[in-house]
Amino acid sequence: MSSYLVLAGGLSPERDVSLRSGRRVAEALRTASGVEVIEADVDASLIEILHKHRPACVIPVLHGAAGEDGALRDVLTSLNLPFVGAKGASARLAFDKPVAKNLLSRAGVATPAVLALPHATFRELGAGGLLTGIREYLGLPIMVKPASGGSALGASVVRTAADFPSAMVGAFAYSEIAMMEQYVKGTEVAISVLETHEGVIALPAVEIVPESGIYDYNSRYTAGSTEFFVPARLSKDLAAECARIAVLAHEVLGLRDWSRTDLIIDEAGTPWFLETNAAPGMTETSLYPQALHAAGLNLGDITNVLVQQAIARG
Repeated sequence: MSSYLVLAGGLSPERDVSLRSGRRVAEALRTASGVEVIEADVDASLIEILHKHRPACVIPVLHGAAGEDGALRDVLTSLNLPFVGAKGASARLAFDKPVAKNLLSRAGVATPAVLALPHATFRELGAGGLLTGIREYLGLPIMVKPASGGSALGASVVRTAADFPSAMVGAFAYSEIAMMEQYVKGTEVAISVLETHEGVIALPAVEIVPESGIYDYNSRYTAGSTEFFVPARLSKDLAAECARIAVLAHEVLGLRDWSRTDLIIDEAGTPWFLETNAAPGMTETSLYPQALHAAGLNLGDITNVLVQQAIARG
């Protein structure tokens, strides 16, 4: 019987999160499928492993550039290997946050105003004048984050002019391009999307209440540092609207199998699109498994369904 291959790790700053996600997915899939599940890192030995084992399906559980910029997915496509998740081109759209925001804005979804500038622009034009103009255009506070990447690495809130330079340094540590986004105060929710042969559905929304007030890296992956409400404490109509936006994002970006969209709901009850993740985290504290559990679904069973879909797609 052919094996399945879970890819995790890589060299991105999110390596540790990816390894934790990969182990969890592999263990769940072994139990649900009864098929041999191999785990592999993304390094110089990967191509040899793929040729040697010729897995029936590959499940990329990579976060950051290693798994979400589309390159690895294009490699798998070139080798004619079925895999779970978005194609390379679609993954690239979701990975580039300003591009994804623009596409959703054009589809009629509210999204905070954003400016995105490469590090080179700050070097060439001078940071002082640029930061003043950005601050005046967006108004304080401003959310600063890398234009690509995840796990809130390099993300921070600028509340005063004095905070701005260090926030930019933090963002540029993880991406050549930084995005400065209008800060929206409200309730943060994550809506996971599942696509099977029966259609595309939104799973119950997860409401996120971090102790620190900011859903940063520590709040995401340190047990007990964030309180989650599943399903989120939303009215029926608002929950339906959040679900609609998440499914729309999945479709507009051309994703498949699974995704997760992050929104923030302001005090007036308007959901604002922040980003969509084509490779949602699967750790013990991650949002996608919580949404599956709330829907009465099992991670291993669902992954097995998606694997069978990928194999059927060829």
